[in-house]
Amino acid sequence: MERLTENKIVLVVRETRLEELKARFNTVSQARFYVEQLGGNFADYEQEDTAYRQAVSEAQQQLGLLGRVQVVHRSFVPNFIFGPDDIAVAVGQDGLVANTLKYLNGQPLVGVNPDPHRYDGQLLPFLVKDLAKIIPEVFRRARPTKSVTMALAALNNGQTIHAVNDLFIGPKSHGSARYTINHGGDSERHSSSGIIVSTGLGSTGWFSSLVAGARGVTSALNAKFTFTTSDGQRTFLNGKEEGTPKGKKIRFPWDAGHLFFTVREPFPSKTTGVSLVFGRVSPDHPLRIESHMPERGVIFSDGIEADFLEFNSGAKVEISVAERKGILVV
Repeated sequence: MERLTENKIVLVVRETRLEELKARFNTVSQARFYVEQLGGNFADYEQEDTAYRQAVSEAQQQLGLLGRVQVVHRSFVPNFIFGPDDIAVAVGQDGLVANTLKYLNGQPLVGVNPDPHRYDGQLLPFLVKDLAKIIPEVFRRARPTKSVTMALAALNNGQTIHAVNDLFIGPKSHGSARYTINHGGDSERHSSSGIIVSTGLGSTGWFSSLVAGARGVTSALNAKFTFTTSDGQRTFLNGKEEGTPKGKKIRFPWDAGHLFFTVREPFPSKTTGVSLVFGRVSPDHPLRIESHMPERGVIFSDGIEADFLEFNSGAKVEISVAERKGILVV
């Protein structure tokens, strides 16, 4: 069989919900019993699993006609060595695309929606049937791509972690994060539930939720409530916040040369402030944080809590725009 190239096509796959249940309960029968006794629809898990397995099988067959295919489970992606001329194809949900992209270094990534009736797929512009046309165009560099800005967290011990959507800096579980934050020449000691640093690609997710929540709280306070401050002074908030149109999400471009940081639930006290809680991170204005957490402080990216850097007392981190860019095929 004559292929178009001998460079690898790396097919990235993930487990389905049914496979996760099987890993937990050992058999499908036990998984079915667990779900159905709680009133769940086990057939939905089976349908999803069947559709995904079929999509992966068809993708592997089509890609095998075009080049050498290596199937890699998402759990092995962080340690997988991608060749400089490899092409990555992720069949799954948006999260699989994001979690693959941050481990690439200039290799193009094709996002494939295995079940368009189930997944919206903001990062999944293609179906399995499109691969026969798309991949040869990628080989010839004739297919358009989008550049994706990534965030970089660099610790003072030399460890680093990239993010395609967002970084979380804070406590490993529920509790208070204690740290000193430095940005744009300002510094403040904080007690909060953590800091989120968002990229353009992730701006319609966690970032949008944080901003929408802040606007909603501010709007409600401005419109309806009167409070008494700790020193006994009455404060009436009487402003107007237009907010975001219903159903619309706040976003900024995928290839923006900046990030945004948001502090979650900052607590005002005699030793901690609440003024330095939101800002733009750019090459000229990185974000620097020093941990005051004796234990359980972490930094993780893109919602993958199991893949984290420890961020305990004495650790310092600089958050900046990564030099490396993600390349999404569109």
